[in-house]
Amino acid sequence: MAIMISDLATVPMESVNIPLLTGIIPVLTLILAEVMLSFASLKSRGIRKLIIGSPSVVVYNGVINERELERMRFNLDDLLEELRLNGCHDISDVAVAVVETSGKLSVIPKDSARAATVEDLALKNVRHEGLPCTVITDGRLNRYELKRSGKDMKFISEEIKKAGARSVRQVFILSVDAEGDIFIQLKNKYTKGGRE
Repeated sequence: MAIMISDLATVPMESVNIPLLTGIIPVLTLILAEVMLSFASLKSRGIRKLIIGSPSVVVYNGVINERELERMRFNLDDLLEELRLNGCHDISDVAVAVVETSGKLSVIPKDSARAATVEDLALKNVRHEGLPCTVITDGRLNRYELKRSGKDMKFISEEIKKAGARSVRQVFILSVDAEGDIFIQLKNKYTKGGRE
């Protein structure tokens, strides 16, 4: 859509003889059509299937659906390549492989072939992952991130002093991860703080 709009917009700009309105009307028509089609596909499953298509199951329980591959004109070499890119080297390890409407292949491995999770291994003291709180960036304090981190200004000030800075303005970045570990990098320096 963006390419079509840019092509239509360049026509009146290139030629002085063509009025600007002649270029604006087709652009507005395309934008209106795109908005209407998006709204229609949002509200109607039939229209969505017609415009966007629907996902196709190409492997089920380790068996390749040859008819579906043929219908989609998706050859076996491409399927094997996509499976390898998704970490499945053996078709018998695939529970379900679906070609999404975007053209990408989603692979769900069988239970026996999937990677072990923390829950499977019943591990304790597992490090939590999450979005770190970037409390200071380029010498500026972000109070929202400070609150989200669960730390207070007194704690942050102590960490800054431990790193060798006298004020927030001397800190390039200070972040707090989900475990409470502090990462500090001073402007033109590098240090890593430990756990609280």
